[in-house]
Amino acid sequence: MQQLRLNPGADKRLRGGHVWIYSNEVNTKLSPLKQFTPGEQVVVESSSGKPLGLAYVNPNSLICGRLVSRSVKIPLDRSLIVHRLNIALSLREACFDKQCYRLVFGDSDGLPGLVIDRFFDIFVVQISTAGMELFKEDIVAAVEKVFKPQGILFRNDGKMRQTEGLESYTEVAFGEVPELVPFEENGVSFLAPVHKGQKTGWFYDHRLNRARMQQHVEGKRVLDLFSYIGGWGVQALAAGAEHVTCLDASEFALDIAQENAVLNGGEERFTTIQGDAFDGCKMLLEEEEKFDVVIVDPPAFIQKRKDIRNGEQAYKRINQLAMRLVAKNGILVSASCSMHLERERLVDIIRSESRTLDRQAQIFDQGHQGGDHPVHPAIPETDYLKSYFVRLLPVT
Repeated sequence: MQQLRLNPGADKRLRGGHVWIYSNEVNTKLSPLKQFTPGEQVVVESSSGKPLGLAYVNPNSLICGRLVSRSVKIPLDRSLIVHRLNIALSLREACFDKQCYRLVFGDSDGLPGLVIDRFFDIFVVQISTAGMELFKEDIVAAVEKVFKPQGILFRNDGKMRQTEGLESYTEVAFGEVPELVPFEENGVSFLAPVHKGQKTGWFYDHRLNRARMQQHVEGKRVLDLFSYIGGWGVQALAAGAEHVTCLDASEFALDIAQENAVLNGGEERFTTIQGDAFDGCKMLLEEEEKFDVVIVDPPAFIQKRKDIRNGEQAYKRINQLAMRLVAKNGILVSASCSMHLERERLVDIIRSESRTLDRQAQIFDQGHQGGDHPVHPAIPETDYLKSYFVRLLPVT
């Protein structure tokens, strides 16, 4: 293997547990980035030449290296992937009683650039880096060896692939993978559109927060904004909600949400509204609708640091609209998957918008991502999900 020599002091972050190497941390005189091919494994060395481990590199990316092993004797290969799949599996089995979860969460599971979601015996794989793309056949073989799956699907169409110089594609890599795949979350049955849905077809990260929500919806009218295929809304139905309305921009997603409502015997208590969430809220306000529980779980309004200002304004707008739809003493569930929106800032948005409406907000519960999305303590980006359960009272 070639050597990737770092600048003086650039090894401090790696020694502290991080696994990313930025292009400006590389001593390009001793190890010019142009000499490496995308995905190539290299020995990472400190400025004094001491080996720090092995990484795969992409000379065309800002994050030009990702550490895969802290031993120069253990390269990323099929054997290591099998080992790390088993380690990841042991955590999921300790956390969940059903075989439905995010099996691999990239850096946090020692497999940077790789995400695998499990739906019983179906596995949906997403590769986002050139280094991991070189191991796609080994990933399939490793999953086959550890799990004996019914089917493996590659959903390699994420945004990051373009920056890594990779093509987008979706393909069945092993066995058979139906368009709609059954799975279970919090005791509720679902179908996930793994071929054509968002990301892998489902978002397991809010599992614990949706379980919390179920405690507060029996006999209540519930509005699920940005509902996708009904993750929150259908679980509210299953928990005994009087009526649930799911609002989403995607007609395709709402059709699947309807199927999920039927699957749980709640179709008579279920309504969908197709359209923009902001416009939908305004329409419901014009119709003088009120809901006992309103759930706001939008896509990431803040993708990059430069988006923070505009993104925060979007969070303020949607939270105020949602609050206006919450009945007296009702509940707002306000969530964010934007890593760049700090928890304290979301709390401040809840405070300011409730005061704008002259209502008193009580945050009585809060949540984060589940155990199948473990946080890497050296990588803040892995700690991205937050949710607040807020009771909205009239001012007295």
